Amino acid sequence: MTTHAPQTAQSVTLPASLDEAVAALTAMPAAVPVAGGTDLMAAVNRGQLRPAGLVGLGRINEIRGWQYQDGHALLGAGLTHARMGRPDFSALIPALAAASRAAGPPQIRNAGTLGGNVVTAAPTGDSLPVLAALEADLVVVGPLGTREIPVSHLLAGRDLLAPGELVAFVRVPLLHAPQVFLKATGRTGPARATASVAVVLDPARRGVRCAVGAVAPMPLRPLEAERWIASLVDWDNDRALAPEALTAFGEYVAAACVPDPPGGEQPSPAVLHLRRTVATLARRALGRALS
Repeated sequence: MTTHAPQTAQSVTLPASLDEAVAALTAMPAAVPVAGGTDLMAAVNRGQLRPAGLVGLGRINEIRGWQYQDGHALLGAGLTHARMGRPDFSALIPALAAASRAAGPPQIRNAGTLGGNVVTAAPTGDSLPVLAALEADLVVVGPLGTREIPVSHLLAGRDLLAPGELVAFVRVPLLHAPQVFLKATGRTGPARATASVAVVLDPARRGVRCAVGAVAPMPLRPLEAERWIASLVDWDNDRALAPEALTAFGEYVAAACVPDPPGGEQPSPAVLHLRRTVATLARRALGRALS
């Protein structure tokens, strides 16, 4: 997998269950869990990471599927992007399926996992704005038992994983409503996002949820824009909005997530371009969700 690995990892453990994985991490706190390795091994190859040991999660079958639980989908952290991109999963959580299909070329989608995307927490992680908009929770297992934390808390550094802990599942509410994920890249074909937007409708609560990725260290929720646009939607009828309202929503989201520089300075051309990109993505995503 890498020319550096034999010199770096002193031990490789391949547990067959979550309990075995937690025990291995507890016995060697400096070990690093690895699933698809699309980010981890790239960091090793660049010389940015020298793990004392690896705990491989590929043999743990219980985190490679999903199940239904109290109106939620309990998604295994070992689900690959390729698996989440299939039609049966798309019918379950459309925006997450769309983000998975956009996650990169086939070799990345076949190896990369949902849990790895969350724990790596790269700003350009395609699943992150979707999980933020869905207000998903993480089911974490460790030597002290199981606990749940909001995805947003982990991404913001408000609740980090303790030694020996693993993200086992992602708990996502099933809204049974339109969801859209859109992404802009700097070139044609699979690439990292320069900006991404997830829009989720919540008719039961008469709400619109939006999250913007890749423009900040973590996904951003423009809460005021969400409340404003939700107040304009006719939830009891066709839910259509005038084009002017969609445009205003896009600009509202962009201004909130790509603000002007401090000190009254004029925004640079790059900032203005990013703001226009976010505005366009947000307008299109909401329009598609409402249609």
